[in-house]
Amino acid sequence: QVQLVESGGGLVQPGGSLRLSCAASRSIFSIAPMGWYRQAPGKERELVASIATGGASGNYADSVKGRFTISRDNAKRTLYLQMNSLKPEDTAVYYCNTYPVNKNYWGKGTLVTVSS
Repeated sequence: QVQLVESGGGLVQPGGSLRLSCAASRSIFSIAPMGWYRQAPGKERELVASIATGGASGNYADSVKGRFTISRDNAKRTLYLQMNSLKPEDTAVYYCNTYPVNKNYWGKGTLVTVSS
């Protein structure tokens, strides 16, 4: 069973930055495209960014394009999300999963709160 553990969330002021990490319990990274997803209060979970197995580049939701960067380190079995110029509307619980998702892989997520 694959376990994905997200970390790095917290409270940050608008315009600030955070770096999220997602550690996998198995070498799923060597075979699977990965994604970061988020769920804001009262909203559906949405895809934020995805990255291919090789990790050369990512694809982004329009709402985060130019501000967020997804990356991966397959040797460390870790996925990252660098978030810059954060806005209050980025407030959400952030999750990692494969892309497309495997419902059995959802972790607890990490909460990001953007507020002054």
